[in-house]
Amino acid sequence: MADEYVLQTQGLTKEFRGFTAVKNVSLNIRPGTIHALIGPNGAGKTTCFNLITKFLPPTAGRILYKGRDITAASAHAVARLGLVRSFQISAVFPHLSVLENVRVALQRALGTSYHFWRSERSVEVLNGRAMELLEDVGVKAYAALPAVELPYGRKRALEIATTLALDPEMLLLDEPMAGMGAEDIKRTSALIKRVAKDRTVLMVEHNLSVVADLSDRITVLARGEVLAEGPYAQVSKNSQVIEAYMGTGGGAGHG
Repeated sequence: MADEYVLQTQGLTKEFRGFTAVKNVSLNIRPGTIHALIGPNGAGKTTCFNLITKFLPPTAGRILYKGRDITAASAHAVARLGLVRSFQISAVFPHLSVLENVRVALQRALGTSYHFWRSERSVEVLNGRAMELLEDVGVKAYAALPAVELPYGRKRALEIATTLALDPEMLLLDEPMAGMGAEDIKRTSALIKRVAKDRTVLMVEHNLSVVADLSDRITVLARGEVLAEGPYAQVSKNSQVIEAYMGTGGGAGHG
């Protein structure tokens, strides 16, 4: 059973002073798939992400990663096991170059993190791998540019590159397309598809056409509970899902 799923949550619940943000959520994520977590605003998607990546402790329930109970593990311990969330090491050094940002992430992976005082030669060995990652995400041409000057969509690509530097087995992407125009969405979708070839991806995403295009499986949350789960074609026809989206005053592309 454990081999069948890379990540499972069992009865995951989070209460905040009498308000239940996530209620009895059970997720089963198969290895090598892109699994999307969708739902209207306030559905509990980000809280779920925060529970899985250990930024919040659950009120009840369990989290299993590759069959191992990680409910009580720290965020760092979970990241070391290979479960990494994209913003955990986003481009947090705006005045370092694009290449240097990825190099810092690679140093973290080697356990030599932030040794800025080390000789330039010792970090130059990482340049080859850093450039490969930049090429993978389509920002190699911007390698010398300070990260702060990157166009918005390319900044998200850099975040994904810095995340990939940690060589995660499972990648959690929190609204990777937020604030992007059509061209950037297309580019980032293609990137996520490439990244997912040899790893598992769990993503929260509002753009339903992106979800339809990318996802193998979808879990719909509403008011903190699982409303439906399955392939997009099945879930999108579910009357409760349609009601949950349309009932929020926004179309299905929002929420």
